[in-house]
Amino acid sequence: MIRILLAEHHVLVRQGVRALLEREGLEVVGEAGDGREAVELAKEQRPHVAVLDVEMPALNGVEAVRELKAVSPATRSILLTMRSEDCYVLRALQAGASGYVLKIQACEDLVRAIREVRAGRVYLSPSISRAVVEAYLAGRPAVPDPLTARERQLLQLVAEGKSTKEAAALMGIRAKTGESHRTRMMAKLDAHSTAELVRYAIRLGLVQP
Repeated sequence: MIRILLAEHHVLVRQGVRALLEREGLEVVGEAGDGREAVELAKEQRPHVAVLDVEMPALNGVEAVRELKAVSPATRSILLTMRSEDCYVLRALQAGASGYVLKIQACEDLVRAIREVRAGRVYLSPSISRAVVEAYLAGRPAVPDPLTARERQLLQLVAEGKSTKEAAALMGIRAKTGESHRTRMMAKLDAHSTAELVRYAIRLGLVQP
């Protein structure tokens, strides 16, 4: 039986997806409300497949995919989202996602996607443009982004209203290290205020306006 980790911050949506998967004979071994919780659960449960919402608090789905690869390398990740723009799909693939499923097609696509990625293949919802696949194969960047993974994580937390100290604690790093990340991040982006950081986070798709 395929063992699934499900991460979605809307409880009703998560319950609906779980019911869909269990009807198809799949086993949901853990549920998470944000990306950080998903990474911790993956360490414990070692699921075959993680199904992750893109837009989650604390750690978004794309960054969670990167972290999952480190803590549970055998787990294959599928991103479930409303966002069909090429830049989102491209960032997901470049982060290491094996599947990208649009919520409007989830009932038809998700179970098929899980079986495909479990078998070692990549699955994209049929409406995803061929251009994004070609861009991925050509190694073109989704959106030019000079930040490291740690800096992007800090950026998301700051954009969600956390202080640098609070963000560092959530990331499991020292406050001084968090300040260093923030200083480098602002220098790279030529940003001089938190508002500028928030605007950049929105442009990058880490948070919603």
